[in-house]
Amino acid sequence: MPIEMEPAEFDALVERALDDIPDEIADLVNNVAVIVEAEPPADDPDLLGLYMGVALTERWGTGPVALPDQIFVFRGPLLRMCETPEELVREVRITVVHEIAHHFGIDDDRLHALGYA
Repeated sequence: MPIEMEPAEFDALVERALDDIPDEIADLVNNVAVIVEAEPPADDPDLLGLYMGVALTERWGTGPVALPDQIFVFRGPLLRMCETPEELVREVRITVVHEIAHHFGIDDDRLHALGYA
């Protein structure tokens, strides 16, 4: 049975997941906007999160300040896939860490091996 939750309450789960990231890692995340959307793009309805930007490992030099990278967390699929509040907290955390890892250039294969896929 999917979980019912108000958008503001879900946003608080995402904020908590961000707050739980160790400071030494969080301090390295610069110019990244985290955005909660109700649903993912129609062509990938089960997508939980998405990183849009240039990974730190792919950047060269210190050129002009760019628009922020974006991390999207999609509320609908996460609520539909989880059956308990505890499972939802865990899946939101995994999704947030997964997308931040892409910011650092970590690919899906490595994330699978680490349990964040």
